[in-house]
Amino acid sequence: MTSATTPSSINARAQPRPPSRSAKQETEEVIITLPDLTERLQAYLGPEAVAEVERAFHYAKAAHDGQMRKTGHPYITHPTAVAHILAGMRMDPQTLMAALLHDVIEDTGVGKKTLAAEFGADVAELVDGVSKLTTIFKSRAEAQAENFQKMAMAMARDIRVILVKLADRLHNMRTLGALAWEKKQRIARETLDYYAPIASRLGMNELRMEFEDLAFQALYPMRAERIGRAVQAARGHRKALMEELATALEKCLASEGIEARVLGREKHLYSIYQKMRLKQKAFADIMDVFGFRIIVDRPDTCYRVLGAVHGLYKPLAGRFKDYIAIPKANGYQSLHTTLFGMHGVPIEIQIRTQQMEAVASNGIAGHWLYKSDENSPSQARAREWVKGLLELQQRAGNSLEFIENLKIDLFPDEVYVFTPKGRILELPQRASPVDFAYAVHTDIGNTCVACRVDRRLAPLSVQLQSGQTVEIITSEEARPNPDWLSFVVTGKARSSIRHALKHQKVAESRTLGRRLLNRSLANADTNLSALPSQRISDVLDELGFDTLDDLLEDIGLGNRMAYVVAQHLTQAGNAEAPLTVEHGGPLAIRGTEGLVVAYGKCCYPLPGEPIVGHLSSGRGLVVHLEVCRNLAELRDRNEAIIPVRWAAEVDGEYSVELRVEVEARKGVIAELAAEITDADANIEKINIAERNAHLSTVMIALLVQDRVHLARIMRRLRRLTPVIGLARTRNI
Repeated sequence: MTSATTPSSINARAQPRPPSRSAKQETEEVIITLPDLTERLQAYLGPEAVAEVERAFHYAKAAHDGQMRKTGHPYITHPTAVAHILAGMRMDPQTLMAALLHDVIEDTGVGKKTLAAEFGADVAELVDGVSKLTTIFKSRAEAQAENFQKMAMAMARDIRVILVKLADRLHNMRTLGALAWEKKQRIARETLDYYAPIASRLGMNELRMEFEDLAFQALYPMRAERIGRAVQAARGHRKALMEELATALEKCLASEGIEARVLGREKHLYSIYQKMRLKQKAFADIMDVFGFRIIVDRPDTCYRVLGAVHGLYKPLAGRFKDYIAIPKANGYQSLHTTLFGMHGVPIEIQIRTQQMEAVASNGIAGHWLYKSDENSPSQARAREWVKGLLELQQRAGNSLEFIENLKIDLFPDEVYVFTPKGRILELPQRASPVDFAYAVHTDIGNTCVACRVDRRLAPLSVQLQSGQTVEIITSEEARPNPDWLSFVVTGKARSSIRHALKHQKVAESRTLGRRLLNRSLANADTNLSALPSQRISDVLDELGFDTLDDLLEDIGLGNRMAYVVAQHLTQAGNAEAPLTVEHGGPLAIRGTEGLVVAYGKCCYPLPGEPIVGHLSSGRGLVVHLEVCRNLAELRDRNEAIIPVRWAAEVDGEYSVELRVEVEARKGVIAELAAEITDADANIEKINIAERNAHLSTVMIALLVQDRVHLARIMRRLRRLTPVIGLARTRNI
């Protein structure tokens, strides 16, 4: 078994990564025994701490007695190997004890309280955080999501939970060979989708690379083997040039009086495969790039080294990145540059301090490895990320939505943008101003109406670029737009929008439900406020609702008919009473009902036109024209048809579609758009449906206030010279 890599173990010259293990080697498990673990512990722990860890080993061994792994070895070999991995990171005794005991709650009869009494509450909490839920789930996806959700909550209490889980997953990946092909594929895919990105997010680069290589070997064994052989062959050809380049760099730095270590870097298998697949690069093109890492004592020396190497070889334009001034989200700091070296070969150079190297390799584990300050950048960023996970968890409707948002949050590429006050925010690539607004604060996102990018007004859907300054314009009356979900990329923005829309829809559905129920009760000359509270309570129990609001919400969403509930309320629950559709006064549509009232896209009803509604389950009330052809179909399906009318005063804008026949000439679309804009209407979409040498058919979707407003627009369009014909498109 390979131990965790530490900076002190790296030689001063090029240190190639060990060749990736083949599928055959996966089954050849290196058994870690108690003496192996003790030897590693004694390197950094005192005798008392070592004794406590050994006590946890014997306890776990007794608990797992008789249990075997798929490899044929006693089960205790697995938790011992996990503890050995964490000891390589120099983790504290509690984490090591939790690693040895991490399967005890899940796989044996030992409970959390028993562990707490034996080893303390902290160890018991860590073990419980790593343990899977025992609940029976409908699907594997749901089980996975629920377990990830549980782990995220445990991480919020103690970040060490994820370190134990990552070490556990690493040993499982190292011993995949004994499993069935389907299970091996599933575990490898899960590792690639979740655990490798999480390790990256926490700055544990060495762990991430091993996860990716092992998963790659499991998923695509033949591809991994071929690339591995090609790397081995190329290593021999590259050795002399690597030595020559390293010597040139060392002489250059020595001449400038800079003490530094020059290390060779070698790409791991999965990164080579990804570049070949995604960037359509040949293997030879990837291997022609030589990588070096230069380690120095202080951050200011990094910039001196940068100047020295730029003086030695010509830098490649646009390939310089300063992650020291602006660290990555996981705490990673380094200077990156690409040079044209001797013989014209490209050289990728990373320049960083020893502490930065520790963070780059071990991420948050570097805190325990180097006994660094608890307020170190990597620790602070890890806590910030976990805090963000909790927000995702709280706002997610269910565990599957949470896992979807988690995957979004693990995007590796970033852009850096500024607030008007100069604060730097890190966002994923393709992030929009809406993502930026929610990153600043949830309330800013929820009340966002417009934005300025570099002091200029810009659409909320525009993709932000690094270095831009973003200003968000808010309004207290504003609410999140469902269309935002089509372009936001951060998990926080997506979950916050869904959360706000859900609550908005709940409030609106309850209001509509109350109006529908009062309308039905009017047939009996009563209303909700006049009914005895005991009668309402009895009906709620009868229908299986906890509160009146829940019942009203169900009515507003179209899941329950208002007249049926009204009969329950007014007929004392007489089951034999006839349930007939009521013919009360029509419901007034005000245009402010929000998400629970929709307007048919088949007939585009406008204020002032005769309308009718039907209740659609889960959607609420859908409004159609009385002459809409779809109404006959709805009645055939026994949909509940509701008499509705427009209120005396109607707010809002309503969609309508026009079909315009025009002469095919230059600038005609601009003329149409200008005329519509002058008439105070918003254009949603314009497209040319048909075109020939002389005529074009233009479909225009626009927003109008009412039919009078539409009539005014159509009159203005008909006056245009190129317009030959004009009609409103609707299914009547």
